Amino acid sequence: MMHSILLIVMMSAATVLMRFLPFLIFEDENHTPQFVIRLGRELPSAVIAMLVVYCLKDVSVLSYPYGLPEFLALGAVIGLQSWKRNSLLSILGGTLIYMILIRLF
Repeated sequence: MMHSILLIVMMSAATVLMRFLPFLIFEDENHTPQFVIRLGRELPSAVIAMLVVYCLKDVSVLSYPYGLPEFLALGAVIGLQSWKRNSLLSILGGTLIYMILIRLF
């Protein structure tokens, strides 16, 4: 029991430290290195692209249902994001549509 508690405390401390460390290191915006600014601009799009590839990597377009639920849900996410610009709505909407479609096909 004590091992589990210690493990949770250590993981929580590491998570909090990693969240606050950039703010502690780069207190002054004027001294933030250019590569950190660039990473902050480009990494979110790269992570989303990697997640899309990961989610679609096992889709079989040669057998039934031909990837239809996945691609319709992807289209819904893209459409909702373009329309409302709300990530939470896009993710929830795409997930809901995907879950409904896999039950229908």
